[in-house]
Amino acid sequence: DTRQRALLRAMTFMSVAAPCAVVLPTMPPRLAAIANAGRHGVLVKSAVVMEKLGATTHVAFDKTGTLTRGIPEIAEIRCLDEGFTDDEVLRLAAAAERPSEHPLAAAIVRAARARDLRMPEVTEFTAHPGRGVTALVGDRLIGVGSPATAGPGLASGQATVDAVQARGYTAVIVTCEHQPIGVLALTDQLRPEAAAAVRATTELTGAEPALLTGDNRATADRLAARVGITDVRAGLLPDDKVTAVRQWQADGRTVTVVGDGINDAPALAAAEVGIAMGGAGSDLTLQTADAVVVRDDLTTIPAVIALSRQARRVVTANLAIAATFIGVLVVWDLAGNLPLPLGVAGHEGSTVIVGLNGLRLLRRAAWERAAGTRD
Repeated sequence: DTRQRALLRAMTFMSVAAPCAVVLPTMPPRLAAIANAGRHGVLVKSAVVMEKLGATTHVAFDKTGTLTRGIPEIAEIRCLDEGFTDDEVLRLAAAAERPSEHPLAAAIVRAARARDLRMPEVTEFTAHPGRGVTALVGDRLIGVGSPATAGPGLASGQATVDAVQARGYTAVIVTCEHQPIGVLALTDQLRPEAAAAVRATTELTGAEPALLTGDNRATADRLAARVGITDVRAGLLPDDKVTAVRQWQADGRTVTVVGDGINDAPALAAAEVGIAMGGAGSDLTLQTADAVVVRDDLTTIPAVIALSRQARRVVTANLAIAATFIGVLVVWDLAGNLPLPLGVAGHEGSTVIVGLNGLRLLRRAAWERAAGTRD
């Protein structure tokens, strides 16, 4: 009889001390948060990423395709060489840019097609991330890129470039055999939700977001002023964006980078969390990113960060619930006489409570609270 009571008590202790309720608190909240974010247009690729999002202390945005719609248009064409017409400059630029995935390249190609310009096939196409492209169009080497790539040959056309940039346009230089032949002035529309997203991100993280762009300083400053960003890093190559991320990390910040183009992929990989804009995102960026904003709504970025923080709070609450149940049941069993059925019921009940508490993040109300649309 004594052996039976000792065996029964040991079985009860093993049942109530099992760590099931301690192991379970972490995954249901994070998986529920991932599912909820997915329903609202944000694909978070893993529970680890969802956890890291909640630790974000600094956010950096790209410009073209991120804060802007990523559907730029050509506003002006200015020739720098009397031997070329506007249409000829545009035709050569579009032919060279046609294999590129960059939003500016797409704008140049669209403009050429709108004018019914024939774009010849190109050979030896080369993309230079952050700088532009080069390609052989017929027997001529055509380059399309930022003014910084034009070299000393741009001296005579620098005034034209400055005038274009002063108006807030993005200046793209077209070269033929390394000699500038024209300037394309491109403009893009600001996303209507960009200012609200920047404001919500600032309130959430306690730090103003930064703008990382390869565009010129004048255009970047003008757009940043419209959305409320003062930390502007302009004229950056992909490596420069990575350097900026490393600097913030060295200062102890947990960085999330939001971008869309192939130029942003290194920075997205270097950050704790990389978020890609799915609508205009390049294939490389979408593969590199830890999360993808499928619906191209910037306001979902602060919302998913807030949802991640909700998940962290639920995990903490679940651990407290599980520890309390286990502690009470173990003490009851050791100091008193806990019936085995009651111990099993208490153990399983705590596991069910913890699981259901985590699944609360599946509710629409959880997203609305994270998005600030529900008190």
